[in-house]
Amino acid sequence: MKQRIITALILAPLVILAIFKLPLPFFIAVIAAVTLIGFWEWTQFVEAKNRLLALLPSVLVMAITFAFIPFDAFSLNHLSNAHYAILIAGSLWWLIASGLAITYPKSATIWQGSKLCRHLFGMLTLLPFMWSIFMLRAEGITNDYYHGSKLVLFVCLLVWAADSGAYFAGKSMGKRKMAPHVSPNKTIEGLIGGLFAALLVGWGAAEWFDIEFANAGVFIAITLSTVVISVLGDLVESMFKRVSGIKDSSNIIPGHGGVLDRIDSLTAAFPVFTLYISFSLKIERA
Repeated sequence: MKQRIITALILAPLVILAIFKLPLPFFIAVIAAVTLIGFWEWTQFVEAKNRLLALLPSVLVMAITFAFIPFDAFSLNHLSNAHYAILIAGSLWWLIASGLAITYPKSATIWQGSKLCRHLFGMLTLLPFMWSIFMLRAEGITNDYYHGSKLVLFVCLLVWAADSGAYFAGKSMGKRKMAPHVSPNKTIEGLIGGLFAALLVGWGAAEWFDIEFANAGVFIAITLSTVVISVLGDLVESMFKRVSGIKDSSNIIPGHGGVLDRIDSLTAAFPVFTLYISFSLKIERA
């Protein structure tokens, strides 16, 4: 636990600095690098004999998205059908993946023996995550350079608050298991505690960052949906690790495991939140 806390205290400021201080092209490069590491760790879930060969399909598809989806500041502020398609695909995937996690182990019979499915699941997990961060970071960048940075940090704070709230509520009051076959430590009481913590932190962050929502109901709806899907995202990665017999995706982060272990909740939260922001802005501009 001590090493875990020390690592978190070092990483958190670095993440915040990267979000706010890196120019957009460098920020995109960093997120792309994180995604590549995530794909490398995902090759364990594919259970291929050669992990380098198993990495190639994901890298190829990732390269194709960069070739066909524009990622300059202007394009990321004026989203094309391709941008929306990847956000919608990511959001739909998390609805499907959540169902797989909740119904595990019965659901595993559908995909467990298919390497193609495992490759596809990795792409649907990481590519929408990557592109949604690009879009969110670039939002309004020509008018307010830090507006998108605030949105990215806002999502991170929601997820971090939910994780902390769920941990303490689960430890003190947790009785009813959410998905005992996937993650025995996650409870309904922990989820409720995480939701309350995220609402409080989200309200404070929205006020501090001057992030506007249409009304209080919309704020509550998007916060709760983002947090719930982030919790399910954590369950989904736990499911893949359990099927593959893996405890941590890697040991690249001392005390925390791998990149996938740290971003599992975020991979689900970002596409859903970004889709909401994108559609709401599209309606405002119409």
